[in-house]
Amino acid sequence: MTKAARGSLLSIEHLQASEILALLKLTRRMNPLKPRPLLRGKRVVLLFYEPSTRTRTSFEIAAKSMGAITTLVQSSGSSIEKGESLLDTGYTLRAVGADAIVIRHPNAGAPHLMAAHLDVPVINAGDGMHEHPSQALLDAYTIQRHKKSFKGLQVAIVGDILHSRVARSAVHLLTKLGAKMILCGPPELLPEVAASLAPGVRLTRHLEDAVRGADVIMLLRVQRERLAGLKIKLQDYIDRYQMTATRLKLAKRDAIVMHPGPIIRGLELTGEIADSEQSKIVQEVSNGVPTRMAILARAVGKAGK
Repeated sequence: MTKAARGSLLSIEHLQASEILALLKLTRRMNPLKPRPLLRGKRVVLLFYEPSTRTRTSFEIAAKSMGAITTLVQSSGSSIEKGESLLDTGYTLRAVGADAIVIRHPNAGAPHLMAAHLDVPVINAGDGMHEHPSQALLDAYTIQRHKKSFKGLQVAIVGDILHSRVARSAVHLLTKLGAKMILCGPPELLPEVAASLAPGVRLTRHLEDAVRGADVIMLLRVQRERLAGLKIKLQDYIDRYQMTATRLKLAKRDAIVMHPGPIIRGLELTGEIADSEQSKIVQEVSNGVPTRMAILARAVGKAGK
């Protein structure tokens, strides 16, 4: 077992604020329309044990735009389906020439395990309910493009926080940079223990309380089947936690609305909010490419040149 290779990105929790700011600075230098061949000749393997559209596609576009060769490996149709272990899959990918592995896995800690046994950078593209580092970085980059500073920003995260790796990474990142975090949702989706995610995190059960005076509102995907399993009535959730134009007026006039996607119009937010000028949801998706270019450049490219 070895220490994770230099350039690995496994979590936000263990990054220093200076490292986060350096990645955001590098992201600003990345232009998908005018890319530099920072990864020419490098082989980037996208190892996805879970379905993905936004994350996988943007990592692939990011890698190819910098000259890398990409290979997609999914659990279905591969040796993984036959029972091959995570580490054996990693050893195989390294043996055939992978210079970096981007992994999404349903089990928390899977990227850390792989990184501890391989000598190439491992990038966590989402591990179970644990973290989603690249999403947090692209969200921070989106915020940075609209707000002067992270310090003192009031950020509300609303929805299924219990099951959200996006929320965990966002809380770790934004608190490190000085933002004030408010988490909002019903007890079944937001247990009291969530307040211990980072210093100064506040919980509320009332959406109006969460968004009042907010600079940034981050909505999370809510699964209907999960609500049913927790015996939360769908209409009750909508009545209490859906983002509407009336509720958005409680936030600051220049507040922005974000969502990692996929959005469900009529559940987490109304169509009016999704298509409003304050919505930066489409921009978030677009910002995923330069952010992941920066992550890959840091991992295996010549980012400093």
